[in-house]
Amino acid sequence: MSESESVRKTETIPEWKRIEVDELVDFLENYESVGVVGVAGIPSRQLQAMRRDLHGSAEVRMSRNTLTVRALEEVDDGLAELVDYVEGQVALIGTNDNPFGLYKDLEASKTPAPINAGEVAPNDIVIPEGDTGVDPGPFVGELQQVGANARIMDGSIQVTEDSHVLDEGEVVSQDLANVLSELGIEPKEVGLDLRGVHSEGVLFEPDELAIDVEEYRADIQSAAAGARNLSINAVYPTTETAPALLAKATGDAKALGLFAAIEDPDLVPDLVAKADAQLRALAAQIDDEEALPEELRGVEAPAAQPDDEADAAEDESSDEDAEAEADAEPEADDDDEDDGDGGEGLGAMFG
Repeated sequence: MSESESVRKTETIPEWKRIEVDELVDFLENYESVGVVGVAGIPSRQLQAMRRDLHGSAEVRMSRNTLTVRALEEVDDGLAELVDYVEGQVALIGTNDNPFGLYKDLEASKTPAPINAGEVAPNDIVIPEGDTGVDPGPFVGELQQVGANARIMDGSIQVTEDSHVLDEGEVVSQDLANVLSELGIEPKEVGLDLRGVHSEGVLFEPDELAIDVEEYRADIQSAAAGARNLSINAVYPTTETAPALLAKATGDAKALGLFAAIEDPDLVPDLVAKADAQLRALAAQIDDEEALPEELRGVEAPAAQPDDEADAAEDESSDEDAEAEADAEPEADDDDEDDGDGGEGLGAMFG
């Protein structure tokens, strides 16, 4: 196209369209996350209520599809990727929340609604067992006509069992629409249907945003616990695990000192208590009341000097080891030499 032809084409665009595109561009540039939502089938009053509910967290902007496409293509942020979703009755939605939060809010705002004849069932339609509350009459025949197991019982029409009357994807007949309306069954949800959202240079589709937040949080917590176990068992210090490693090392050093009877000032009280306990145990095995030295008879055994820090370290170390062993895969055999603490940590993390 020549430059003169381009100028003539530009000049033919009505002023109101230029203004509308400029406003759409401003809208798109004003939010960190921008998406396209389907609005087909939403009554005007309900749509306005949804927009009010989203006020403060997201904004919905409706316009002609041609102008929406032009605005998306004018914004130099990769938003042109959203053009493929501009089809049918759609609107733009903008938010400073992340795409996952936006999807969650939109799903939560959806409400049940009746389904009309000619519409496609969004899911399997089931008429539940129970009393319909309808007096005996021709309605029992209408229920049976659409496939429900119904009969007159105790002075009213009752559905005798859950009745599957339509599969997902099938078209709703007029007879079924009338029955569902009479029973107050609303088998579809009405709301803003997110088709795609662009945020920080990345395009997200609904199936990528539909995550179980609690399950995701549990997975992250499990991974963090596994990483901590791996770090401690592999003796790999990090900001999070260094205190536990130092406390565990303190406990191990004290245990070694007691076993080797090292006469360290910090260990002497425990060594004395250990020796006294061994002496009393030996004396108890001898059938002689004088087996215990005279100076120890009637004297209560000395208690080992408490070491809160070492005890805490030992407890934490034991807890970590127990957790790692519980999560680790069982060893192939007892002769496998590659069964160190690092292996237990890997088992806890990936098992």
